[in-house]
Amino acid sequence: MEQSESSELCGKLLIAMPGMGDPRFDKSVVYLCAHSAEGSMGLIVNKPAPGLKMDDVLQQLKIQPGEASHGVAVHFGGPVEHGRGFVLHSGDYLISESTLKVDDRFAMTATLDILADMARGGGPRKSILALGYAGWGPGQLDSEIHRNGWLTCDARPEIVFDADDDGKWRAALATLGIDPLLLSAEAGRA
Repeated sequence: MEQSESSELCGKLLIAMPGMGDPRFDKSVVYLCAHSAEGSMGLIVNKPAPGLKMDDVLQQLKIQPGEASHGVAVHFGGPVEHGRGFVLHSGDYLISESTLKVDDRFAMTATLDILADMARGGGPRKSILALGYAGWGPGQLDSEIHRNGWLTCDARPEIVFDADDDGKWRAALATLGIDPLLLSAEAGRA
């Protein structure tokens, strides 16, 4: 499968292939927020942090939890800066200088303002709160894609924001017409 080597990857989903070799990314689906010659940044959207809820994070930040934040899972966004929070959200919410608008459907904000708005029941229509992010240096992600570590597909809000984290990997593969049972951990070239 031919993969692009440009900023066209920004706003796509990365689907971890079996046998990638890094257990932190096993069956991961990563929303790619940025991709350029300087490197890449994304958030894992299908790995909830065990036992951690949004209310826990809000209390730690001295933000009053609200009805809208009760029971909301916090995700493991990736192994870089795992103490820092990021909110991947629908494009209907913007804080002028704080929001990275990826496209009309997706944006990312990493400020306390969005968390306070979310706790009050405001904020974006759809969102995922993640701690940490996945990062790659210049050319690193392109190299991993060429070594068959990742497949890419279009990001669909119904996959990214779906509550069924366990089903996101299969759903992303299904957009490419791939049955996960047929995937091999062995890479090959025709």
